[in-house]
Amino acid sequence: MTSIGTGYDLTNSTFSPDGRNFQVEYASKAVENGGTAIGIRCRNGVVLAVEKIVTSKLLKPGANKRIASIDRNFGMISSGLVPDGRHLVSRARDEASSWRTNYKCAIPSSSLAFRVGSYVQAYTLYSSVRPFGVTTILAGWDTELESRVDGQVGSGPKAASGGQTKGAKAGGPGLYMVEPSGLYWGYYGAATGKGRQTAKAELEKLDLSSGSLSLEEGVKEAARIIYAAHEDSKDKDFELEMSWISSSEGPTKGRHEEVPKEILEEAENFAKQAMEGDDDEDTATGAGVTMEL
Repeated sequence: MTSIGTGYDLTNSTFSPDGRNFQVEYASKAVENGGTAIGIRCRNGVVLAVEKIVTSKLLKPGANKRIASIDRNFGMISSGLVPDGRHLVSRARDEASSWRTNYKCAIPSSSLAFRVGSYVQAYTLYSSVRPFGVTTILAGWDTELESRVDGQVGSGPKAASGGQTKGAKAGGPGLYMVEPSGLYWGYYGAATGKGRQTAKAELEKLDLSSGSLSLEEGVKEAARIIYAAHEDSKDKDFELEMSWISSSEGPTKGRHEEVPKEILEEAENFAKQAMEGDDDEDTATGAGVTMEL
C-alpha cells in the first residue's frame, strides 16, 4: 500500500486503497504549523491558553484575539488556519443561539461539542469542499445552580442542569477538543498545535484526573506549559493569550472571561522563573557530567 496520495488526494470524498483520507491528513498537517493551544480542566473551572507567534513588528499587541466567547459560559480556541477557526467560532455561536431559542437555557458542553464536531465532519464527505485546517478546543461551565430558564413560562424543566429539582447536583466544567476529521473527545487536559507533544507531556505530569488543581494554579501552569512548548521556536517572539471560566462562586461567576492583566502578568513571571530554573538544572547536570569524565 502506498504512503503518498498518488491521485487519491485530489478529492475529499475518495478513500485510498488502504483506507486513508489524505485531505483530512493534510488538514492535520496545517494544524501542526499553528501556535500551541491548550486547555486545562481544573477543580473549579477551565483555563484556555494560546501561543500567538508575532509575525510582524507592526502588529498591535492584544488586538488579534484567538480566544472567542461562544456563549456566556463558553469559550473556544483553535490552532491552524486562523480564518477557518473564525468560521467555526461563528458556527458555534449559531448553535449556542439556536439551543437558547429552542430550549430557553444555555447549551451543555457535550451538546456543543457534538454539534461542532458533526459540522466539521460534514466537510470531510463531499468533493466540493475541503476539511477545516484547524483543531478547536471548547471549554465551558455547565451551571450547577437551580436557575430559571430564559423567558420561563410555567414551572420550567423538572430536572437537568439548571433545572428545578431542589437539591439536585449537576453541571460542572467541560473541556472538549474537535479535530479536522470531526472526531471529538472530552479531556482533563488538551493540547494542539506545533508544540502539542511538549504540552501534552507537561499536562500529564499535573495529574488532572484527581481534581486537585485549582483554577488559580491552572492559570500559572497553563502559562508555564505554553512557555515550555515555545522553546522549540524561541527565536520567534510570541504573545500569550489566556481566558478562564469558573464556578458560580469563583472569580468569573460562571462566565467565560479573559484572565485579568495583573493575574496574567503574575502567571508569565511564574513561567519565566520556572524556565530559568530548568535551564540552571540542565547547566548543573552538564557540569557534573564533565567533572566525572
